[in-house]
Amino acid sequence: MGRCRLARPEAGGGRGPTSYGTPALKVRGKLLTRLRPEDDSLVLPDVPLDERDMLIDADPGTFHTTPHYDGYPIVLARLDALEPARLMPFLERRWRGVAPRRLVIDLDASRD
Repeated sequence: MGRCRLARPEAGGGRGPTSYGTPALKVRGKLLTRLRPEDDSLVLPDVPLDERDMLIDADPGTFHTTPHYDGYPIVLARLDALEPARLMPFLERRWRGVAPRRLVIDLDASRD
């Protein structure tokens, strides 16, 4: 997880934040993603169910779910198959949803 630090304000990783006892990325205490060591996957929240189903159908080697997540807008992504460029849109979407509005505005302004 330490290799996957976000280039986003207020995001942390590595030895710091955890969720359910596993390494996590959080912004001001709100979860962006966490490691699922039992299947070496990342938990990616805020993925609508229809998008999750499409991802799993299109690339079951990367994306999957378990009965535990049925009905929740979450997809699991296998670390060994997930390219960083493919991961970043999921993390940025989640970050935009949980980060303070001022940080989102600052990020957008820095990109202009």
